Amino acid sequence: MLIRYNKNHEKIAMGLLSFNPDEKDLQKLLQTINEYVTEPNRQLYLWKEEEGMIGVIGVKIDDLEIQLQHLSVNPSHRDKGFGKLMIKELLELYPNKKLTATETTEAFVEKFDTEQSLEDENKKEHPLSVY
Repeated sequence: MLIRYNKNHEKIAMGLLSFNPDEKDLQKLLQTINEYVTEPNRQLYLWKEEEGMIGVIGVKIDDLEIQLQHLSVNPSHRDKGFGKLMIKELLELYPNKKLTATETTEAFVEKFDTEQSLEDENKKEHPLSVY
């Protein structure tokens, strides 16, 4: 479940963001968190599972797009689909906006778009029948 960032989550968010290669330096992490707090067009969310906060997703929002700025999942929870779940829930929060990427998040967004296209095609080929 996505939870909007607040000051109580600062250390957790910084820890999760630090898994990104560009966010290793403490000063850079503090600057990144500050941008999400002070800039109204930026939002930071944490992903919560039963065992606690395991992921973070940060976006920049404008009239037409949501640009994925940061996406990080605790290494012990990677390759389980949490990144995809975070994106899907984020898109539900902003249903009329297109997902775009930065240079850093481009590969993930492309993979997500490809998987979504395949899922959509599969639904068209094999529609669910309700009796």
